[in-house]
Amino acid sequence: MKLGLLPKIGIAIVAGIGIGFVSPMWLTQVFVTFNGIFSQFLGFMIPMIILGFVIPAIADIGSRAGKLLVVTALLAYGATFLAGLLSYTAGTLTFPSLISGEEGVELAESAGPTIAPYFEVAMPPLMDVVSALVLSFVLGLGIAFLKGDVLRKGAQEFRTIVAKTIGVAVIPLLPLYIFGIFLNMTVEGQVGVILKCFAKIIVVIFILHILILVIQYCVAALFAKKNPFWMLKTMMPAYFTALGTQSSAATIPVTLKQTVAMGVREDIAGFVVPLCATIHMSGSALKIVACALALTIIYDQPHELGMFCHFIAMLGVTIIAAPGIPGGAIMASLGLLRSILGFDETTVAMMIALYIAMDSFGTACNVTGDGALAAIINRLFPAEKTQNLS
Repeated sequence: MKLGLLPKIGIAIVAGIGIGFVSPMWLTQVFVTFNGIFSQFLGFMIPMIILGFVIPAIADIGSRAGKLLVVTALLAYGATFLAGLLSYTAGTLTFPSLISGEEGVELAESAGPTIAPYFEVAMPPLMDVVSALVLSFVLGLGIAFLKGDVLRKGAQEFRTIVAKTIGVAVIPLLPLYIFGIFLNMTVEGQVGVILKCFAKIIVVIFILHILILVIQYCVAALFAKKNPFWMLKTMMPAYFTALGTQSSAATIPVTLKQTVAMGVREDIAGFVVPLCATIHMSGSALKIVACALALTIIYDQPHELGMFCHFIAMLGVTIIAAPGIPGGAIMASLGLLRSILGFDETTVAMMIALYIAMDSFGTACNVTGDGALAAIINRLFPAEKTQNLS
């Protein structure tokens, strides 16, 4: 029976917890060893993911010069950044009362002895995250400026290689990786506290993703001079389609249709919606920031505003054109979680599990928000001003 990634991860979590109560030490060490190797491989792949996805995205955007493109890209990035900032603000107000205090003490007290792997395999990445981002921008803008085919095709083929590696060697092994993490946490006595925290985090994030859509459409309504809740209701077919497909790209036809039904001109909708499907990531940023903040609070790690602003600013660029697979955005953001927030193997695995558990809601938030951005662009660029812009 074929199962999606989310059911597989659900089964992995349940199996990891159940087997953890009766697991012999040798079996736990086997999975701790596997998780260490897999974590090293993920770290090695992080710069490759950034280079593979950001270079072609920047090259494609740069080749479509024009005021309409620049304004749309800035608006999409601004919306993504503000969504992350809203998530951080709401999280700092709600998470400490939900997941600290007694639970934090319980987590610390329940921690048993750390289980060591049988052996380790070091796979140092070829470069750090910042170097990969800088190189991606230099090559992407250079390819767009030269307008040649050789480097462009090379970048596209490299993206295909990286996406294939994720699809064949990373995504299929994720459930096993998550199983090992929860098996280890159960053996060490921490799983009960973690699961209680997970439930609370998911509820808060679901409320936040509804809130960000209401805010986006209230702002769009000021430009469109229409009822924001009528606009949001009109976009609901795109929302529910994205819930089912978990893909912004697969939802584009429905998003286009509903955006036009909302009163946006066809030429604007036809330009903004496909572009925002790859660069507007409000829902993804909201989820990643909320999950990351919650885990830093659970493990009593630093979570100052300046550090998270840095993280959100870099995140808005890194997750551009994330691969069209479940969990693509979290894969692209792993380097930032490690380098800026200091996440380790355990917290990275829990980030992946939390993110994928809500992956469809983040995609639905991204897609529905595209309609709000299109409505704003529709007002900023009347018909007579868009003839030669794109």
